[in-house]
Amino acid sequence: KQWYQRRVRGINLSEMDRYNFQTQLEHLQSKYIGTGHSDTTKFEWLVNQHRDSFASYIGHYHLLDYFAIAENETRARVKFNMLERMLQPCGPPPEKPDWKM
Repeated sequence: KQWYQRRVRGINLSEMDRYNFQTQLEHLQSKYIGTGHSDTTKFEWLVNQHRDSFASYIGHYHLLDYFAIAENETRARVKFNMLERMLQPCGPPPEKPDWKM
């Protein structure tokens, strides 16, 4: 083995491979909001997950039908409720400490 190679899960990664992987990851994180970035907080990540889930439920009519039957509501009411919950799916954001402002 050469000194610049590392073994990760049975795959040899050179310095260049790791650099390419990192740049591709940064590109994806800048392109898609839901993938997060290095400064993403736990709260922001959870909000993205909840919003993605609600969007998927609304977009797939059979899932919307399932929720409507389970809640004994119309599809339109369930869709409306989900859209309202997308505004603040995890409640109000937590207070930031003074030293982070």
